Amino acid sequence: MLGSPAGAQEADGSDAAPSKPVFSNPFSGQEDIQAEGRTKFNVHCSHCHGPNAIQGERPRDLRRLTLRYGEKVAEVFLTTALDGRPDKGMPPWRNVMPEEELWKVFTFLGTVQKK
Repeated sequence: MLGSPAGAQEADGSDAAPSKPVFSNPFSGQEDIQAEGRTKFNVHCSHCHGPNAIQGERPRDLRRLTLRYGEKVAEVFLTTALDGRPDKGMPPWRNVMPEEELWKVFTFLGTVQKK
């Protein structure tokens, strides 16, 4: 969800400042989505990140996302999932899984975060 493009004009004729993308999980708090997200995670992500996100290697342990990224966790998750981290062996999912499905995975991951 992007705001006005750079160079757009407001109704009063002034230039509008471009806004940053909003990273907000559309499924936040929906328990019925959590199970679907867990299934998608286990099918597509568990081979590297462990079944149900239980992985002992810190770099791949997705139960630490909130600890690592705090308020930017949604942004980091979506950007990383879409673009991958080829230098770390993670493929981009942009053309594999729709963004909506990635948010379902993120909804599940919210249930396993360490505090």
